[in-house]
Amino acid sequence: GRGVTSLLDDLLAATRARLAAARAALPAEVLEQRLAAQEPPRGFAAALAGARPALIAEIKRASPLKGPLAPGLNAGELARAYASGGAAALSVLTIPDGFSGSLDDLGAARAAGLPVLRKDFTLDPYQLLEARAWGADAVLIVVRTVGDELAELIAGAAALGLDALVEVHDEGELGRALDAGAELIGVNQRDLASFEVDPGRALRLAPLVPEGVTLVALSGVSRRSEVEALAAAGVQAVLVGEALVTASDPAAELRALRGVT
Repeated sequence: GRGVTSLLDDLLAATRARLAAARAALPAEVLEQRLAAQEPPRGFAAALAGARPALIAEIKRASPLKGPLAPGLNAGELARAYASGGAAALSVLTIPDGFSGSLDDLGAARAAGLPVLRKDFTLDPYQLLEARAWGADAVLIVVRTVGDELAELIAGAAALGLDALVEVHDEGELGRALDAGAELIGVNQRDLASFEVDPGRALRLAPLVPEGVTLVALSGVSRRSEVEALAAAGVQAVLVGEALVTASDPAAELRALRGVT
């Protein structure tokens, strides 16, 4: 097949097609009416301020590389297990292509009471309204997938009360994120061009993150020792997905990652 860079291109093309279909089915004005009925956002970034590091537990049925991870998962049940295991917040994949995710999973997960991140490719302000209409408290914005819209998307999220988790991969992207007003930065240890995980990436970028900006490590964490090393480097929160959704007892696995026996 074609290289992995084209996998990201394919995912983004599918996202744009999904965005066009959603906009046609539910115009922005309809979503805005739906927002009025939603409870206010529950403070995703604020929820990470407690434990260092706080654990963000992810609901993820599949990955484009590994295929099905937990095809039968019940998002509401798993969210409750994560809450009982001490997660500070949740992340829910809403990308159907390659991840088997949906906005319905987001809606089901938020019932567990923890703040929820909509994990998707946020390319357009419409998706911010969509996230809020389904009860998200935060959205992911991946720097390498947006151009000059970065600042507009961060500001648009804030205007809706959503926290923007801005994903960066290297020093240049970190600079762009900070310039655009990001206050919550995620370092993806998986390179979206090659899809390889570099476990030292968050450790290298941590010293470059200014005071007052919250740093989150994304991808490739599956052991307590890795969580401890990230915390020691100044990482405030760690997102864990595959290690939890593939565990026989996700709550117990989460407690182990938190160092709770």
